[in-house]
Amino acid sequence: MLIGVKPAKNQLNLRRTMQQLILNILQFFHKPFEKIIPFQTFKYVVCGGGNTLLDIVIFFISYNFILGKANTDLGFMVVSPHIMAFIISFCITFPSGFLLSKYITFTESNLRGRVQLFRYFLLVAFCILFNYVFLKVFVEYCGFYPTISKILTTIIVVSFSYVTQKRFTFKEQPVPVSEPQAIEVMAEDQSGRL
Repeated sequence: MLIGVKPAKNQLNLRRTMQQLILNILQFFHKPFEKIIPFQTFKYVVCGGGNTLLDIVIFFISYNFILGKANTDLGFMVVSPHIMAFIISFCITFPSGFLLSKYITFTESNLRGRVQLFRYFLLVAFCILFNYVFLKVFVEYCGFYPTISKILTTIIVVSFSYVTQKRFTFKEQPVPVSEPQAIEVMAEDQSGRL
């Protein structure tokens, strides 16, 4: 769906049906943990964990089978297999991660969708940089196996990402009170004091 283009009614109903189905499943599995973990954190762990697992699986398959552990020559530069595998996995997990965050995890956010997408893009840009740097360091300087390096990198990046999403990308903005609402609230407060 393009930004600014409204979805067809049947697409909107399908999205809402899928969203409600996923939320119902998450609520069911959250019950045993509801005393120890808030529902939003549980949703982030499950959705983020699922997307992260998808990312690692795609990385592994790309590195070992699609790329065959070989460099990719783009004509103007050569990309190492672990970086190319990261690019492939990113192209799939960026949109899935945004959609899960927007429609499942951080549904309370009242920021406009395009603001969320822009902020998510900024966050992801930092996460790409972190992924690149940590993969380079772990694989090329520390000599770790690429999949282990990806897992270590993911732990670092996911921790940063959760805090940033909660406090920046999908934060809840205070809803401004209109002047008539403010006058009504003040009148109610004063009548209660009489």
